[in-house]
Amino acid sequence: KNRYRLWDSMLQFIAFFELIILGIVEIYMLLAHNAPGWVWLTSSIVPFTIIPGMVIVTLGLYFKVKNKAFHMLVIGAFPFNFWLLLTSWSEVFSQSNFMSLSDETFRIIELICISWLILFFSWTLFMRYNELRHEIARKDLERERLAKEKEQERSQLIEEQKLVLENTVTERTAELKDSLENLRATQKQLVQSEKMASLGELTAGIAHEIQNPLNFVNNFSEVNAELLTELEAEAASGNIEAIRAIAADLKANEEKITSHGKRADSIVKSMLQHSRATKGEEELTDINNLAEEFLNLSYHGYRAKDNAFNVNMITEFDPSNPQVNVVRQDIGRVLLNLYNNAFYAVWEKSKTAEKSYRPEVRVSTKKSDNGVTIAVSDNGSGIPGDAMEKIFQPFFTTKPTGQGTGLGLSLSYDIIKAHGGELTLDRNGKDGVTFLVIIPTEK
Repeated sequence: KNRYRLWDSMLQFIAFFELIILGIVEIYMLLAHNAPGWVWLTSSIVPFTIIPGMVIVTLGLYFKVKNKAFHMLVIGAFPFNFWLLLTSWSEVFSQSNFMSLSDETFRIIELICISWLILFFSWTLFMRYNELRHEIARKDLERERLAKEKEQERSQLIEEQKLVLENTVTERTAELKDSLENLRATQKQLVQSEKMASLGELTAGIAHEIQNPLNFVNNFSEVNAELLTELEAEAASGNIEAIRAIAADLKANEEKITSHGKRADSIVKSMLQHSRATKGEEELTDINNLAEEFLNLSYHGYRAKDNAFNVNMITEFDPSNPQVNVVRQDIGRVLLNLYNNAFYAVWEKSKTAEKSYRPEVRVSTKKSDNGVTIAVSDNGSGIPGDAMEKIFQPFFTTKPTGQGTGLGLSLSYDIIKAHGGELTLDRNGKDGVTFLVIIPTEK
């Protein structure tokens, strides 16, 4: 029908024409008793034109169509069609050789033709079934082949994506490694900057505080020079009592000079210990003395930056003079950071608070069975609630931009943890905060 449309149209036309003619003849034969000549002529068209035309078209298709199943169908139908053609012509021409055959012979021949037709039709159906089965098997194999190809393509794509992902991961890992190295280097620089900033504040306090003992040394040195002049004059006059009095004064002044010189020496040593880059060794340290020393250094450091700075400092030190093995410069750095923060908080609040406000920083020490606790309290603006949990995180600060690195409390926290202690924060009601430094006696 698709490849041989003309031949298919001819078959359809012949079949349709045969049905129309036979229908007309059969209807007339049922209605009329005597058939006129035109009926006989019309019925003769079937054996003379339609059946031969059908056979010719079928034979033409036999040689035209290259299909084994179709050939089997034509061979199967040919005996029956040929017998039908012969019997039709015998009736038309009244051939005695066919007319003389008995009904039984006719039935046998027709049975043979029909059996032949059924046999070849069955064989054709069987062949067609095998063809369809093979076609289905072929399509299944084709689908399997396509599925395997797709699976191979998918596997190949996965491998390619895997390689791309591995390369990407390798590149990202290298980038992250570089970023980590840069971050560590930056962190070291920031930590060193924080230490240098702390050292700068300490130096300012030292320079301001060391001026006092130097002034005493200079003043007593001048007084001693005058006393020596008087001593020479009294010695020349032989006044023994005056000589003794002047000598006593000289001795007292020398003791004061020595005392203030030792004070200056202690301040310089503290500065040198604080500026050490490497981690020092632990030593038995008087916590009261350390807390007071760095409190004065921090205060004088602020005074050096702002002459108007004035804070009421209250100390409550444990009278038992607790001593703990610590790295002195590290604990000093922690205290200096806490003092500076406290002074900053109260001084900033004093700029906006009422006139009745008095900035106050309180430092206390207390010895217990487990260790020593240093408390640093202020009545400043305090710390917001959402910042309390993040206050010890690196780079977090409540100060305005440019006034803090956010590393001071983080480094202090690490230092106290390295000593086996704790650094905690608490609020003083609505105003100010309290930092507690707990240093254990035994580690």
